[in-house]
Amino acid sequence: MNTISNDQKVIYTGKTRTTGGREGKASSNDGQLDISLGLPGSSKGSNPEQLFAAGWSACFIGAMGLAAHAHQIRLPENTAVNAEIDLVTKDGQYSLQARLYVELPGLETALAQQLITSAHATCPYSKATRNNIPVSIELVS
Repeated sequence: MNTISNDQKVIYTGKTRTTGGREGKASSNDGQLDISLGLPGSSKGSNPEQLFAAGWSACFIGAMGLAAHAHQIRLPENTAVNAEIDLVTKDGQYSLQARLYVELPGLETALAQQLITSAHATCPYSKATRNNIPVSIELVS
């Protein structure tokens, strides 16, 4: 099945090779990523849910940075996103759900919420998950 659009400009392609599934190894073609994988809770390596959480939170901060730039401000130095990705099962079917806890210290609540709303509208991870999995995003102090 090929659903790739050819009418978009590719900015970057992340390339990885994974062997052994959830108990294997994953590496990127540029050598920047080289990790052991382990089942959730096994302490044998990172798992796909952790990797998804790290990627989404990093991307979300980037999207908030673009929103902040549009407001002619900078993100606070200690901006952080704590992401939680749950692997869930219901009736024998696996799926994901997510929570993002956003820290924008020093920004007034209304402005911080505007940045979060804008980031969720533009972040590629947010777009990919929209209407696909349950997502909660919360501003925390």
